[in-house]
Amino acid sequence: MGTTDVLRNSIQHTQGRLSDRLADAREMEAPPDRPRDGYARIDAFLSSTSKHLHAVDAVLLRPARRRVPDGGALVHDYLRSTKELEVVLAHVKAHEYGSVYEISFSWPEVWDGVDLAMTDHQRHEAVLGNQITESLDDSELDVLAQRLYAAELAAPSRPHPYTPHTGLLGNVARKVMYAADRFWDTLEGRMVPEPAPEPKKKPGLMAQYFLADPRFDEEEPTPRP
Repeated sequence: MGTTDVLRNSIQHTQGRLSDRLADAREMEAPPDRPRDGYARIDAFLSSTSKHLHAVDAVLLRPARRRVPDGGALVHDYLRSTKELEVVLAHVKAHEYGSVYEISFSWPEVWDGVDLAMTDHQRHEAVLGNQITESLDDSELDVLAQRLYAAELAAPSRPHPYTPHTGLLGNVARKVMYAADRFWDTLEGRMVPEPAPEPKKKPGLMAQYFLADPRFDEEEPTPRP
């Protein structure tokens, strides 16, 4: 059982960042001379969220299924929530670019659906991270956190709810969709921000000693000289 919260912290950090991007995307007011500014925020939210979802599929689902007790049910529930969120994200993308199938929906209705799907997905993702943390050791958790960040860099930037998510077919689909998404992002001039680096672990006592950089617990009183 892991004693480090590096994976949980990475997930929480990303969830907070995506929630901030969602709040920015909802404020779509843009200057008259720069009407695309609002859409840039939507593109940033969609691409960042999609990349994270694809990265979790690529990195965390296999160890969850194999190493976590009742991991099959855990992954099944997570994938159901992921697909629902990806469908909603695809709905946002279509609404943004004026699909004829979207004329009966207003932006507030679209964003309300995103809020519900995001809340449900973040709850399932938090459970996934907690269960993995409780089942793997510290070195394995460190590797997973690093792989999760690396996977986001090379993940598709659009939701693909109906492509395979797991196994060999999932890996192949992500590579194909990554190349296709890069092509269309360039063609459309979409903004695709890079994921923020994962939070670093606090250095241990030995590391603090060698770095001559002692860290004191904020809740503990600072020792007097």
